[in-house]
Amino acid sequence: MIGLNLCPFAAAPRRREQIRVVVCRPADENALTEALVTELERLAATDARQLETTLLAIDGLLGDFDDYRRYVDFAEVLLMQYGWEGVFQVASFHPDYQFADTEPDDPGNLTNRSPCPLLHLIREESLERVLARYPDPDAIPATNIRRVSALSAPERARLFPYLFR
Repeated sequence: MIGLNLCPFAAAPRRREQIRVVVCRPADENALTEALVTELERLAATDARQLETTLLAIDGLLGDFDDYRRYVDFAEVLLMQYGWEGVFQVASFHPDYQFADTEPDDPGNLTNRSPCPLLHLIREESLERVLARYPDPDAIPATNIRRVSALSAPERARLFPYLFR
């Protein structure tokens, strides 16, 4: 993500050690929801200068991409229920991530693929502040797709080893 500059906003929080990575091994979706709410509450209670964003890595659950997508939809509803709509957003990453109207092996899908199901909890205010200074934020997805599409097969295997075993 950072090495390919797929997210032009990730390098600074990483450099400042403002990214929290939590590995969650939930027994079921209820336990995952508890972990998700706990992390959102932590973000809400912590100054962004200390904690900018959280990556919730899900181990052992939601391996099926359709199940994962349904859970991401549920997470969006959860944000509304807790009054966090417009405060936080959930970005989604999965080993089998597939954008609508693409084939599973489309290189553009690599932009949202990760070693395990992942929920990226983002502060809307921080994102808006960074996007206001970014020259063309609407071009980011297309730029990222071009970037990963230009990778050779050996480069893809090196950068995404969890996908090409």
